[in-house]
Amino acid sequence: MSHTRTLWEEGREPGRQVVALGAALALTAVVIDVAVVGRVSLFFDLCFITMCVAVALAVRPTDFFTVGVLPPLLMVGVFTLLGLTRPGVIADPRDGVIQAVVSGLSHHSVALVVGYLLCLGCLALRQRLGQTTGQPAGQAAKRSGSPAPRRTTSG
Repeated sequence: MSHTRTLWEEGREPGRQVVALGAALALTAVVIDVAVVGRVSLFFDLCFITMCVAVALAVRPTDFFTVGVLPPLLMVGVFTLLGLTRPGVIADPRDGVIQAVVSGLSHHSVALVVGYLLCLGCLALRQRLGQTTGQPAGQAAKRSGSPAPRRTTSG
């Protein structure tokens, strides 16, 4: 029985590639935002939220955990990089790295929370859909070619 796959069933990319994609999208948004506005602004927030949904839809079911922890780690990583190189785009230019990261996270906390909730919501929906269609989230791992475990008894 074949059925057309929905948007929720399409994601088949490995977790490592999706993490790299997320990092590239977030850094690209920062570069564009800083080039146009001179600081990290609402543009970055909107791009970050969109990126969170995109990576949740792109990842294969066996790598849901990787993407499930990605948004906060990605934002902290991007802001740490900015705190080390250009703290003035996320905080006061005289702030140290830690203060710049904390300031950046506090100024962009709404985007982090919304993006993270949407990411987790998409993953939960994909997980539930996979269970209701009879295709468990771990199905990709079963296709690896390894035989199913066999139960043997002695005696």
